[in-house]
Amino acid sequence: MEIAILGLGCFWGPERKFGYIDGVTNTEVGYCGGKNKDTNYQEVCTGTTGHAEVVKIEFDENIISYEKIINLFFDFHDPTTLDRQGPDIGTQYRSEIFYLNEIQKKVAGKVLNERNLDFKGKIVTKITEVLNYCKAEDYHQKYLMKNL
Repeated sequence: MEIAILGLGCFWGPERKFGYIDGVTNTEVGYCGGKNKDTNYQEVCTGTTGHAEVVKIEFDENIISYEKIINLFFDFHDPTTLDRQGPDIGTQYRSEIFYLNEIQKKVAGKVLNERNLDFKGKIVTKITEVLNYCKAEDYHQKYLMKNL
C-alpha cells in the first residue's frame, strides 16, 4: 500500500470523495505541516500552529497510481484560492500536497505544472515534505456536532 497526504480545504468532503475511488483502501482525516508534533482542532483553528487540514489516503498502486490521486486532488477543490475553500477561510484550509519521498515530490510537481496550464498559471498549491502529521481526534467531530 502507498500513502498520499493532501490538504484541500475542510477535510470531511475530500475524505468522502477519495473514499469512493477504486483502489483507495482507507482514508483518515488529520493535520499536517505545522510546528507541533501533535495538535487538535481548537489549536489549528487559531491559525498559530501552521497545520493544514488534510486527508491521508492509503491506496493500492496496482489499481490507482499516485499520479491519478494527484490529478483527483486538483479535480476535488479549487487550487487557485489562497488559504480558502468556499466559505472556509484560514491557513488550515490551504491547498497543499505533502510528499513522503522524492518520487512523490517529482510526480506532484509534474502534475501541478500540467494542471497549471489549465488554470492559466493561477494555482497556489504548495508541495511540501510531510511534517508533523497527526490524526484528527474525536474532539473535532464532537465539536461540530455540539455546534450545529
